[in-house]
Amino acid sequence: MSLIARISRHFEESAQLKLAANEKLAGPIAQAIELMVTALAGDRKILACGNGGSAGDAQHLAAELIGRFERERPELAALALTTDSSILTAVANDYRFEEVFARQIRGLGQAGDVLVAISTSGNSANVVTAIQAAHERGLNVVALTGRGGGRIGAMLRESDVHVCVPHERTARIQEVHLLVIHCLCDGIDAALLGEDG
Repeated sequence: MSLIARISRHFEESAQLKLAANEKLAGPIAQAIELMVTALAGDRKILACGNGGSAGDAQHLAAELIGRFERERPELAALALTTDSSILTAVANDYRFEEVFARQIRGLGQAGDVLVAISTSGNSANVVTAIQAAHERGLNVVALTGRGGGRIGAMLRESDVHVCVPHERTARIQEVHLLVIHCLCDGIDAALLGEDG
């Protein structure tokens, strides 16, 4: 297979998955937007976590909310739990890596906040532990997963929202997660600022 053909295949697979996933994911994404808007309107915050590329997605979400997405608006309270290297390394060293997000949630999370928990497999141990801590503290959870949802899908409560990409390949799941994040940001802006824009 030529390099051009390989590249074209990536574009085609990504586009096909996004179109196919639209019908399944639009409802949960809308629920997630409503949950996040309720939290933000109630002076609560959005916390986000994930590993690797999902850590980048958590940071992307927080940046769009604190900064702006496509329209000017006041800052929105959001924090990526993936960015403080001193906290991450101290907790991993002194406790265990599974606690790196959970301890931050126990220290920073308040009832009514929302945790956006991102794991392409649905099985990331530190994200699972983060969700347990979020439930203990009264946070609602928006889980972005793939591959059927894994352990995370099985532990979510009725008040949580599960956005599970119907695919097995990490790269494709991450591509849809980025689109989901942009949908969340756009929906939050529309709810807070009105439809125009």
